[in-house]
Amino acid sequence: MYFYRRIRDLREDSDLSQEAVAHKLGITRQQYQLYESGKREMPMHLFIKLSKIYGVSLDYLAQQES
Repeated sequence: MYFYRRIRDLREDSDLSQEAVAHKLGITRQQYQLYESGKREMPMHLFIKLSKIYGVSLDYLAQQES
């Protein structure tokens, strides 16, 4: 299991739906949901796109909350 709580928090803080973020990434909502829920590992190129969408660093996205 992968931990992507931060991408969910950023999406919710930005008032975006999973559908909207998936569209920006060029993937389906179902694919995005699997990444966000940690059921599938997110490829690096999508992490890079997310960091640009949210204006945060890759380190911030990858950091696990304690």
